[in-house]
Amino acid sequence: MYFINFFFVYSILGFICESIMTLFMNNGFKSGLLKGPYTPIYAFGGFIILFINKIIDKFKINKILKVILLFIFSSIILSLFEYMCGLLIEKILGMVYWDYSNQLFHIGKYTSVLMAFIWGTSSILFIYVIHPLCNKIILKVPNYISFILIIIFIIDFIFSIIKFS
Repeated sequence: MYFINFFFVYSILGFICESIMTLFMNNGFKSGLLKGPYTPIYAFGGFIILFINKIIDKFKINKILKVILLFIFSSIILSLFEYMCGLLIEKILGMVYWDYSNQLFHIGKYTSVLMAFIWGTSSILFIYVIHPLCNKIILKVPNYISFILIIIFIIDFIFSIIKFS
């Protein structure tokens, strides 16, 4: 249940962060494909960051170098992930959920150098601040809450698929 709770906590946090960003940026971005207050792409991003950090931790290097490597690899890998997700959404659903074409140093319309910097910085914040705090919450979520969230998510997913069909 740990990974399911991880998925929901970070999907909900991602939804909240993205909703706040869209309020300030007024960029017309849509927050996720589903109706509920979660954006699963952020949970997958969290898994990616933890995986990158786990690989970096295997090397016997000082903490400053670990932080620099986390920043670099997270910037690159999460930007590629963002690009692939944007491309897949457009190809499968025929929709564009975000477009960075008007940003300086954009890489296609689905990512940019600025977003790579944001992903790298967010990864450091995630590993050293957010995940240690959220991990305590994730470990305390009762199983029945997890099952309720799974059922709600599946229903939302089914209705969203029907909507896009």
